[in-house]
Amino acid sequence: MTQKTIAENRKARHEYELFDRYEAGLELKGTEIKSIRRGKVQLKDSYIRFVNGEAYIIGMHISPYEFGNRFNHDETRDRRLLLHKKEIRKLEQSTRLKGYTAVPLRIYIVNGLAKLEIALARGKNLHDKREAQKEKDARREIQKALKNRY
Repeated sequence: MTQKTIAENRKARHEYELFDRYEAGLELKGTEIKSIRRGKVQLKDSYIRFVNGEAYIIGMHISPYEFGNRFNHDETRDRRLLLHKKEIRKLEQSTRLKGYTAVPLRIYIVNGLAKLEIALARGKNLHDKREAQKEKDARREIQKALKNRY
């Protein structure tokens, strides 16, 4: 079971405090999977929306496949996520009632299939971001000191 990460949403890790994570399949058309395999995908401004008991990713940009001619797809169309009903219900309730947001973290390929890792998240305040940066810097300094010690 080989996993190849294609794109990450680093902004999400900085902007949100992440909780539960889920793996979702993607309902793709024609040449989209070929573009994803070439790494022509961007998750930067995308988010998850729930409509009629189904989950969709909005704003994910997949560039047109160079050799796809008239069979190419719309770059930023809404794509349905393939999740179990229980997972969709749990995610939808958490976003509606508890004030969480469902954000995509990364897209990767497992055994030829494109998968999307999504997480429940809560937005960080400015002081939380600063605190996280201080902790990260402190850990880096400790590692540097330990490395130079030997």
